[in-house]
Amino acid sequence: MRTALLSDLHLGAVSGRDVLRLPEPRERLVGALEGAERVVVLGDLLELREQPVARVLETASPALKALREACRDKELIVVPGNHDHHLAEAFLDRLRLEDQDLGLEQRTEASGHPGLLGRLAETLAGAELSLSYPGMWLRDDVYATHGHQVDVHMTVPRPEAIMASAMRRVTLRRAPSSPADYEAILDPLYSLFHGIAQASSQTALERTGGASRKAWRLLERGGLGGFAVGRMGVPAGVLALNAAGFGPFRSEVTGAELRESGLRAMSEAVEALDVRAQHVLFGHTHRPWPLPGRDGEWRTPSGALLHNTGSWYHEGSLIAADGPSSPYWPGTVTWLEASGPPRLENVLEGLVLDRGVTPP
Repeated sequence: MRTALLSDLHLGAVSGRDVLRLPEPRERLVGALEGAERVVVLGDLLELREQPVARVLETASPALKALREACRDKELIVVPGNHDHHLAEAFLDRLRLEDQDLGLEQRTEASGHPGLLGRLAETLAGAELSLSYPGMWLRDDVYATHGHQVDVHMTVPRPEAIMASAMRRVTLRRAPSSPADYEAILDPLYSLFHGIAQASSQTALERTGGASRKAWRLLERGGLGGFAVGRMGVPAGVLALNAAGFGPFRSEVTGAELRESGLRAMSEAVEALDVRAQHVLFGHTHRPWPLPGRDGEWRTPSGALLHNTGSWYHEGSLIAADGPSSPYWPGTVTWLEASGPPRLENVLEGLVLDRGVTPP
C-alpha cells in the first residue's frame, strides 16, 4: 500500500505559522496526496495547547477541509502527538477501564467516538478516519510514532525535557520500559497543558502559549545570548539540575548537539520500547532526517534506521536567512511503498511563505 506520512501541522496555532492556513500550501498538499492509497498524520495535527478547542477547530477549518478533500475515500490514520494528545484521552481511558495493555499499536475507528475525536471524524467525513496510538506498524519492518517519548531522554535542557524529568521522579522513579511507562510520565503533563489552554483567558494564552517553542528556537540558533535556566547561565543551571537528580543534561546547545540529542533520545526510546523494526519514523523535532546530500544514516543500537518526517510549521527564526534551503523548511511528505526505505519529499520547495505567515 502506497502510504504518505506528514506530521506536525499544528493547525490552529496562535502564532499563525501553521502554513496550511494559506491557500497555496493547501493546494500543493492536495495535489501531492493524489497518488497515496493511505495517509498517516504522525502527530500534532492540531495545536491544542494554545487556545480552546472550539477556536482551534474554527481556525483550522480551511486546512481540515483540504485534508478531507485529499483523503476522500482513502484510509486516514491520525497518530496523536504531544500537542494533540487530547485526541487519544477518551480512548486511553477506555483501555484503562478495561485493564488492557497499551502496547505499540492500539487502533480505534473515529466515527461515532465521543468527544473531540468524533467531532474530527465529522469534519473529515468522506475519509476513512481512525486513530492509532502510540504508533502503528506501516509494514512488518516499519514502525511509526510521533516521537514525543524523546523528551524523557533529551540531554538538552529544553522546558519539556526538564518537566518530563521531574514527572518521572514523581510517577515512575525508574527508566521507562513500555508505552505505559511513557504515558505515566507524559500524560499528566499533557493533561495539564490542555487544561490550561481550555481555561485561560485569550490574553494569557497569547502571552504564554508559545513559551516552550520560543525557548527551543533560542537554543537552536546556537547563540544563547540571554537564555538561562532558572536565571542562571546554562552551564550553572545544568549543573544545578543534574545535582538535583534531573537529567542528565548537557550544557552544549549548538545546532548540531540539538539535532544529535533528538536522534540519540529517539534511539533510547526505540530500545526501551523494544521496537523490532528496520525503519522507525517519527516527527516531533520538526527537522526531517535524513535529507539527501546533507545527512548520513542514524541507526539505533539494535540496527533500526531513524527517519524524521519534518513539519508543516514555519519555524521563523530557525529558518532565518536560509529560507527554502533551511533543513527546517516546512512541507515534508514521507512516502512509503510496499517495499524499500521511506523517501522524503518537500512539496513546498521554492514557495514564498514569509509574506503569508504571521510573525511571532
